[in-house]
Amino acid sequence: MIRGLSYASKWKISAVVILYLILFAVSAWYRFNEREQLEMTDVGRVMSARIFEKINVSTDADIQQALSKARRLHKKISVSGAKHSQGGHTFYEDAIVLDMRYYNKMLGLDKSHKVLRVQSGATWEQIQDYINPHGLAIRIMQSPNIFTVGGSMSTNAHGRDPNEGPLIESIQSFRLMTMDGRIIQASRTENKELFRAVNGGFGLMGVILDVDLQLTDDELYVEHMVPMTYKQFPKYFDNNIMSNPMVALTVARLSTAPHSFLTQMYTINYERTDQPLTPEYSELQDQRGIGTAKFIFGLARKWDWGKNTSWKLQKRLFAHDEGKLISRNNAMRPDITFTEYRDVQKTDVLQEYFVPVQQFVPFVDGLRHILKEENLNVVNITVRYVPRSSTALLSYARQDSFGIVLLINHKKSAADMLHLQTATQRLVELSLQFKGSYYLTYLPFPTKEQFRRAYPQAELFFRIKRIWDPEELFMNEFYARYN
Repeated sequence: MIRGLSYASKWKISAVVILYLILFAVSAWYRFNEREQLEMTDVGRVMSARIFEKINVSTDADIQQALSKARRLHKKISVSGAKHSQGGHTFYEDAIVLDMRYYNKMLGLDKSHKVLRVQSGATWEQIQDYINPHGLAIRIMQSPNIFTVGGSMSTNAHGRDPNEGPLIESIQSFRLMTMDGRIIQASRTENKELFRAVNGGFGLMGVILDVDLQLTDDELYVEHMVPMTYKQFPKYFDNNIMSNPMVALTVARLSTAPHSFLTQMYTINYERTDQPLTPEYSELQDQRGIGTAKFIFGLARKWDWGKNTSWKLQKRLFAHDEGKLISRNNAMRPDITFTEYRDVQKTDVLQEYFVPVQQFVPFVDGLRHILKEENLNVVNITVRYVPRSSTALLSYARQDSFGIVLLINHKKSAADMLHLQTATQRLVELSLQFKGSYYLTYLPFPTKEQFRRAYPQAELFFRIKRIWDPEELFMNEFYARYN
């Protein structure tokens, strides 16, 4: 204590010091919290940017005001949904980010024509909850149902139905708010180029408002698991899936286990039945066995013996479900929470490569060689069929293709990321060698030259972007790298 002061004075000074420290701590917490809110990163925590502001959108007026504010302050606009892309598509340095998840109303259901009008921030799960009581199901969507409609449109996602192409095939029309606040209607007959550019355009043309989405009937399926080798897969697929109209959904997995690395496979097929869809099956279910799946993934990330064990357990678990009856809506809502992964030094990275059906076997042979040579820790590989679709300007499957999805566990240091970038460019080159392409939603490691070879209409896409957005108000890290 300070000499010469009374006890009361000393107590007052101590109280002031304590109050100051409390206020300093609270202020520091608020500054940290604000910094955390303004620091946006991708789902893999590799790319990041310090944004200017995040706005939760719930009305058209929110968007119009944000656009006016951005032009007044000379800021850029980025658009985000579930924020699961990994290439900086939902943010940009010092930009205003529109969080669309609160813009999620169901605007109308035409049951006779099976068309739903929905706002772009709605998730597929919310749509399933809404349409399931009407005996309807989603026609096209990626496997998990956590993503928003606008986000799935912006990536032109594809699913597991072998009879359906990318999401654009089920989009009838949509409304878009452009950089000057105007609202434009787009379809295959109205503003056709805009329709082709917005689907698969990563939010670079404007803000998707609401969508007329083509649905289908909910049905009862029976599940079958079929093991095979990768060399048998193309012929099996042609004879048993493409030639079988009863197969409604299908997905395959390639082994990442060292004892059968990219040689063994199995497919999971969902075949139509003639049984009625009773309430017992139509009721939406939560996926079971999340803890088991998380445990299996954990083993596969860390050890080679874990990958061998994981592969055996996967086949055993799916064989256990042989003959299981399941509705389309339930088959199209697998939980992916078991893949959630938090590690200070490592991250999970997704990549997807598209190759023509007839090139599947030589591509897998080349893929195996590169993965071994680069010593990449591949945890999981799925294979999906994607029918030819060239409607979207940035179409990734311009011929009937297999999409090969890799989940890679990798260290996040600068040196390790450089290694992954080099390896990725080799994998992209391999897909290009076989007249294929790669998916743009993941880390922007391919070169500009590779991007233009994989997407030959990229220049037209950028030209349309500058017509509709001459000030380049809509911006993200992906566009900044590749335009």
